[in-house]
Amino acid sequence: MKSRLLVPVLFALAGMVFAATSTANAQRISFIRDAETENTIRAYATPLLLAARLEPSAVRIFIVNDKSLNAFVAGGQNLFVNTGLIMRSKDASQVIGVLAHEAGHIAGGHLVRSTQAIKNASAQTILGYILGGAAVIAGRPDVGAAVIGGSQNAAARSYLKFSRTQESTADRSAARYLDSTGQSASGLLEFMELLGEQELLSVSRQDPYVRTHPLTRNRISFLRRHVAQSRHSGKPTPDKFKIAHNRIVAKLRAFTLSSRLTFRYYPENDSSLYARYAHAIAYYRSARVEKALKLMDQLLSEHPDDPYFHELKGQILFENGRVAEAIPPYEKAVALLPGSALLLTDLAKAQIEKNDPELRDRAIQNLNSALGIEPKRPFSWRLLATAEGKNGNMVESWRALAEEALLLGRFDNAISLAKRSQSRTQVGTPVWLRAEDIIAAATEAKGG
Repeated sequence: MKSRLLVPVLFALAGMVFAATSTANAQRISFIRDAETENTIRAYATPLLLAARLEPSAVRIFIVNDKSLNAFVAGGQNLFVNTGLIMRSKDASQVIGVLAHEAGHIAGGHLVRSTQAIKNASAQTILGYILGGAAVIAGRPDVGAAVIGGSQNAAARSYLKFSRTQESTADRSAARYLDSTGQSASGLLEFMELLGEQELLSVSRQDPYVRTHPLTRNRISFLRRHVAQSRHSGKPTPDKFKIAHNRIVAKLRAFTLSSRLTFRYYPENDSSLYARYAHAIAYYRSARVEKALKLMDQLLSEHPDDPYFHELKGQILFENGRVAEAIPPYEKAVALLPGSALLLTDLAKAQIEKNDPELRDRAIQNLNSALGIEPKRPFSWRLLATAEGKNGNMVESWRALAEEALLLGRFDNAISLAKRSQSRTQVGTPVWLRAEDIIAAATEAKGG
């Protein structure tokens, strides 16, 4: 089944949302929103960020839908991880090692960009600006120019290019963080050795990580010495991370590869949890819905308290027009993982689609909870505007649309909508004051 277009830059598949920055030549740089994948990467990163004396909640994690081997930090405390890094890693320890290295860049203040626009931007805006620079570095200046505009290319190039000194510093920091959290640096060494093999390739055939994180023999030698000396080097990857890694690899493969390739990785006679998870997604994507639902029911009978299995079942039903049936699994997913903004938004989306006034009120509650957790997600503001509008509350609807416009960098629209919201409410009320804040933020962002 083909993906369903939601808004010009957003399209959804079961269990995941892909947000894309379009370019003039129809090439796309996109990111993936998926609760399970994001929570897994955050679980890997949190101990490392604490070891680096960083506040984990202040670090924004983005999953980039790109098959190349790459991860990078930019705009201060924004951490980007490519799906290619996750899918091509042999073990969670390799991803953890890379995250430790990137934490070293954040803690070291490398390439910090502290402009208010970057701090306040939505994921789409940050991705469009920073990954435009990535496209330039990757030898695709036409894509980069289309994404960020020709006048910004020179500045954008600097986002991803680290010096050799910074790289060595980040390596040493990574080794320290891994030691302090009782983890082996072997995964990071394996990853660096893999990259070292690419240095002899032409630039066009290298993964972006090689071009943006310059390697030297000294860097690999340092990691080899550290692994040889560290008392943690013999420690295996914790089972919980092994399981989580295998799950998200299966999930990403099934969502981003063709069904044919998915079944090549996970043959139909493979009855492991990971294989059945991938099979269910592949069946869903190829419109074999009943086979997908049968597998999900099997998985749920074995793991009734797995929020991500309930989420996927809800998504399969919802995307096939079975809205009423989709709501209970979404509700169960939220009950099991109440702090997930993505799951709350998915539930609200189904509740709004049902077009029931009582469910719409619940959707508004769920969206306000989601936005309390993740206030910079434009799609949630768009849904809130829809629900409030259907309820006849145009003041809140316009205010929500103003929030969305501000996050997407549509500053004139944000100002106009905020003023419209103010025109229908009393001066000094919470809605009026928030609209005033939006007007001020949009005006400042415009440079005036």
